[in-house]
Amino acid sequence: MNFDTVRQNMISSQICVSDVSDPLVVRAMARIPREKFVPKQLESLAYVDEDLSVGNGRHIMEPMVLARLLQLADVKSKDNALVVCAGTGYTAAVLSHMTSSVVALESYSDMNEKAAKTLLELDLHNVTTMEGDVTKDYPGQDSYDVIFVDGAVQEAPSEAIGKLSDGGRLVTVVKKSIVGRATLFTRFGDVISHREDFDANVPVLPEFLRVQEFSF
Repeated sequence: MNFDTVRQNMISSQICVSDVSDPLVVRAMARIPREKFVPKQLESLAYVDEDLSVGNGRHIMEPMVLARLLQLADVKSKDNALVVCAGTGYTAAVLSHMTSSVVALESYSDMNEKAAKTLLELDLHNVTTMEGDVTKDYPGQDSYDVIFVDGAVQEAPSEAIGKLSDGGRLVTVVKKSIVGRATLFTRFGDVISHREDFDANVPVLPEFLRVQEFSF
């Protein structure tokens, strides 16, 4: 399979026809080989328009959803970014071509090691991989201009939102029912605003499942 050709087909048939016009997003996704970030047996499916499981409750997002979330975040080349639940590192790799620096946070050591190895092989030296609690342990910077939660959550990720810089943006899919909504959270001083943008059926991250309350 010619992955370069398939990648360009992804850009033309999935990204550019989905209201994605930000050249930073398009160029970055055209540069990163998705096949490097999936298990070997899934390489031939790396560019299909669906989420791909990479283990431990992590997925590489459907290309269109990822592209639209990145566009929603209004990423700038001077930004510093944090990817929460970074998995094998694909979203962090894309952001490495869009921002000044990226921290890829993952709680599973094997995934963290896989991400670090792949990112090094691709010479993406502005990405730092870190292992920690993805619900509250956000090291590397005092604050971030862009935070990308790489999967769906059932409630607003308040701890991550607290790490936004003034003017910072967090994007994720908030899934309170069957269909999730791509949501942008923005911090202005002490005020946090949020805006829903589009429907997205992204799997919920295990760590961000709502705690069930039982009554007797």
